[in-house]
Amino acid sequence: MQAHGGSAHCLRCTVRGCRPGARHPQSLGLTPTCEAAPSMEPGSVENLSIVYRSSDFLVVNKHWDLRIDSKTWRETLTLQKQLRHRFPELADPDTCYGFRFCHQLDFSTSGALCVALNKAAAGSAYRCFKERRVTKAYLALVRGHVQESQMTISHAIGKNNTEGRTHTMCIEGTQGCENPKPSLTELVVLEHGLYAGSPASKVLLKPLTGRTHQLRVHCSALGHPIVGDLTYGQAEGQEDQPFRMMLHAFYLRIPTQAECVEACTPDPFLPSLDVCWSPHTLLQPLDQLVQALRAACDPDPMDSGPGPCSPSTLLPEPGQLPPETEAQRASCLQWLSEWTLEPDN
Repeated sequence: MQAHGGSAHCLRCTVRGCRPGARHPQSLGLTPTCEAAPSMEPGSVENLSIVYRSSDFLVVNKHWDLRIDSKTWRETLTLQKQLRHRFPELADPDTCYGFRFCHQLDFSTSGALCVALNKAAAGSAYRCFKERRVTKAYLALVRGHVQESQMTISHAIGKNNTEGRTHTMCIEGTQGCENPKPSLTELVVLEHGLYAGSPASKVLLKPLTGRTHQLRVHCSALGHPIVGDLTYGQAEGQEDQPFRMMLHAFYLRIPTQAECVEACTPDPFLPSLDVCWSPHTLLQPLDQLVQALRAACDPDPMDSGPGPCSPSTLLPEPGQLPPETEAQRASCLQWLSEWTLEPDN
């Protein structure tokens, strides 16, 4: 793919089916024993996957159970170390971590993560996030069969101040929920099936706000926690615990003025990659949603929310985005101050 205003390439979305002739344990009436596949192996310093590259940006396909960065050398493996190993010439000694990460992904979450290669590029990406012009979509396997084909989840999310749970978030109305903030997530059901013999659904999630653990909390609040999320949805039994949390950052678009950074990562939740996942009912083809994401217009940068032709029109009436608070702006500026140009006031 050619980036707008520069030379770049993006790996196209990979939609793969089951291996020809594959026989899944569920089809034999058995509970599957999950065997290791390449996608199930832990990350290493060498296996860094790049899905987009230009002179100003990289988008990597982050491995699951991998920290983005760490100030301690005791951390055995981080994305920061993978980047230094692969691109030592791109590391910037003027930054704390050597690379300017434009946003965050949880330790357990895999998928698309954008890296700015210079200060000006980082500043342009920051403005896209600030103006809510960035489009993100995630894939997840959740427990149970979600009955509504699509919905908007609008539970406000706050910190959990309950003893022993202070590292977690919760929805408004939960005992111990502190300072809940408006939160919106769009959900489309792709498939129904079984994971390790238990009902599960494959869904596409689009966060319209950026609260901590938002997708995990919203799925749990629906009664359909993400498979492998031991914080917001415990597995039913020890044998039922999968090798990872099944949440993946699938699609990312950051429409900076110089170029449109757009990347779509391979779908990791396929029977050919994890024999425990056995879909049996297709509700919405993923490739159609990808086409809708790619074709949708970007929001007007002067708008406080998505425009009429923005990607949020993929689902009806997603609701109104809450305005950025002074505290949120201050927090974001503090985090970004090391490596971005000063944002316009």
